[in-house]
Amino acid sequence: MVSVLHRPVESAVQNGHRAVAPDLFGFGKSDKPLDDSTYRYHFHRNSLRQFIERLDLQNICLVGHDWGGILGLSLVMDMPERVTRLLLTNTSMPFGEEPTPGFNTWRAENRRQYDNPVGSWIGSRTPILSEAEIAAYDAPFPDASYKGGVRRFPELIMRPENGALSESAREGLETSLAARKWLSTEWRGESFMAIGMKDVVITPERMEWLRQVIHGCPSPFPVEDAGHYVPEWGESVAKAAITHFGLNAKALEKSWQTLLENASWSPRHQTSWGLQSAKSFKPVALKWSLIIACRSSRKKHSC
Repeated sequence: MVSVLHRPVESAVQNGHRAVAPDLFGFGKSDKPLDDSTYRYHFHRNSLRQFIERLDLQNICLVGHDWGGILGLSLVMDMPERVTRLLLTNTSMPFGEEPTPGFNTWRAENRRQYDNPVGSWIGSRTPILSEAEIAAYDAPFPDASYKGGVRRFPELIMRPENGALSESAREGLETSLAARKWLSTEWRGESFMAIGMKDVVITPERMEWLRQVIHGCPSPFPVEDAGHYVPEWGESVAKAAITHFGLNAKALEKSWQTLLENASWSPRHQTSWGLQSAKSFKPVALKWSLIIACRSSRKKHSC
């Protein structure tokens, strides 16, 4: 991985907290394999697991949105001693269920366009974004060859088409089912869920399905104006989560907002990215997938 670790912002470190925001392969500053078939469920899951283990992260608050939750939640059963809290926004743990109409639309549109216009897609579903912010979402992708991850993700989600799962979609099903069972019966950490109420891909109803799977997950925090891209409304979510977890409100609120505005995965941070080919990989910039937020301790290697 290249630049997968977003180092803790200064305000978080000073206030005794740390935030780690890895980019998945194919997004952000991580390498981008040129062969689309490289992007598979366990390719991403294994890289995230090794990332957490390599950094020896402890006392993790797993913040999962979209694929950050699909992958991140599946890892909790493998490392229950590391994860103490979950903060989830419009994500899922697919189990072979029929997709929503919004998901079918997303998958069909993605297939029709080899060079998917990422910025305009997100912008059309996130009306609070400015033109500059929309353009920043396109910045990591100089041309279509950089968009293998974009093209592949809809095909990896474990939901059927015409009543059957494809080979790509079937790959992660067993792991996802096992994780659902574990979170339902074994999870004893704290949980917080926020829902973008206007999302048509992962609808409020589907989020309620997920909430019922996670043991002890309380009633969700609704973000009425948000669609799928709930992190764009992150300030209100952070305040509610901080109150729920009873953490240092001033420190964590400042940390979250600083991440939204300044961290390299944020669309509000525009940078001239150095794009250099290396064998079959292309390093690029920014896409948020998940954040691992930890509280510091006196122990060595703790977050």
